[in-house]
Amino acid sequence: MHELEKLAECLGNRLLERGATVAVAESCTGGWVAQTLTAIAGSSAWFDRGFVTYSNAAKSDMLGVAETTLARHGAVSEATARAMAQGALEHSLADWTLAITGIAGPSGGSADKPVGTVCFAWASRDGGCEAQTRLFSGDRAAVREQSVRHALSGLLARIDAATEAA
Repeated sequence: MHELEKLAECLGNRLLERGATVAVAESCTGGWVAQTLTAIAGSSAWFDRGFVTYSNAAKSDMLGVAETTLARHGAVSEATARAMAQGALEHSLADWTLAITGIAGPSGGSADKPVGTVCFAWASRDGGCEAQTRLFSGDRAAVREQSVRHALSGLLARIDAATEAA
């Protein structure tokens, strides 16, 4: 089993143990997180839905990301990632969401946001939304794979932390 599938299976088991579900909002990964999660047999018990919002219009239309957020911070920003994660909560039945938006390359980067810049957010119905930015190296495929891994690991860590805090 591929490393990402092992991570997805672990995440699915945690969600199943807690009777929780997840939805994902993806931009630069183009549905890779959703594909990884749904590759796990039985994932329909804990995977609610996925939003692939590659364009700014899709982020606004499908997730309710404010045009002012996109104009002020850009599509690749923690503010946009947070809005995507919160929008996924609002437009799904999920208990947890994760969002990814970034620049996978090979072009599209800038001095402020070079290729490999990826912003993540994780949100839950119980409150709270955390975001962070990472800079990954490698080609487009490598940046996207690292993004999927980081998003899944980040959600798993947050679910575990919420369980310990309860």
